[in-house]
Amino acid sequence: MSALAIPPAPAPTSRPRLEIDPSAVAANTRLFARRAGDAALMAVVKADGFGHGIVEMARVALANGARWLGVTSLAEALRLRESGIGAPILSWLNPVDLDVHAAVRYRVDVGIPSLQHLARVTSQRPARPLRIHLHLDTGMARDGAAPADWAELFDRARRAELEGHVEVVAVMGHLPCADQPGHPSTRTGLRALLAGVALAESAGLRPTLRHLAATAATLTDDSTHLDLVRVGAGLVGIDPSGTARLAQAIRLSAPVVQVRALPAGTGIGYGHADVTDTPTNVGLLPVGYADGLPRTASGVAEVWVDGRRCRVRGRISMDQTVVDLGGAPVPPGTTAVVFGPGHDAEPTIDDWARWSGTLPHEIVTGLGTRLERQYL
Repeated sequence: MSALAIPPAPAPTSRPRLEIDPSAVAANTRLFARRAGDAALMAVVKADGFGHGIVEMARVALANGARWLGVTSLAEALRLRESGIGAPILSWLNPVDLDVHAAVRYRVDVGIPSLQHLARVTSQRPARPLRIHLHLDTGMARDGAAPADWAELFDRARRAELEGHVEVVAVMGHLPCADQPGHPSTRTGLRALLAGVALAESAGLRPTLRHLAATAATLTDDSTHLDLVRVGAGLVGIDPSGTARLAQAIRLSAPVVQVRALPAGTGIGYGHADVTDTPTNVGLLPVGYADGLPRTASGVAEVWVDGRRCRVRGRISMDQTVVDLGGAPVPPGTTAVVFGPGHDAEPTIDDWARWSGTLPHEIVTGLGTRLERQYL
């Protein structure tokens, strides 16, 4: 028995669309500004604003309580400056051969995580002092200077300051387990940062800012807020700690471009990893892993079609995803919601993260450039 094609409706003209709601980002920013208390709020807009648009995210956050912006690269910082944004910006993940002169010219603060990074700054002899945040490893064994290097880092930074090459603005660190409230590493990390600040001051440095807390610690531990908190994922509605209700800011939809009736025993997609056991109808969506849908969610993820959840059938392809419509086919051109805020029981980013065995952060930052982005 061959597969039967349902007579097509007029060809849809829409394509996969990513709708972003700035009002949700605004609401989340205000919540974090309140949670920060006396500390200033840095809106971290790295990775294209967690997939929500770096410039748009920055502007909304600054209008709703953020006083700083955070990025990883100098290129991201320059994009913000070129868009006309004048707020303080910190870039804290840069190669040793950072263009120090560009950072000075565009008024970008820079994280310094090693003796080598500091030596690069002093060797370039900037026309004005580069504002730096000394980045300490406070328990991640990742970015940041190792504790054994702190004393030398502070001494050299003080000499560079006296020579007019740098201005030490801050000392910063990061927490490994703040998404687990009460985890002992948070206390350890806080003590390490405060000890580092004391050592810096004994070397003659006078940093005006200490910052350690990201999204999870801002929500779960007031003692870590210090002078500045760095919030990125939380602004787009992701709470790693699971302790707050945040507004979801994103909705991905795609048209059903083809509908087919399949008999039992039909293999679907590459490798025939999925074979129908009963007759059913399937719909084809023009969206796939090139657009950010994790292939690992094949066969278990769901999308929202015509008021109901429909399971993904077969493997998610680069450009296509097949969904099971059961006994109720829909006309081609019907809009399927891949994920959204969840107000209508549609799948959410958290659902897709669970189905694919990853973090919601990976879902939003992996959204492809082919998606038509629309700000509501």
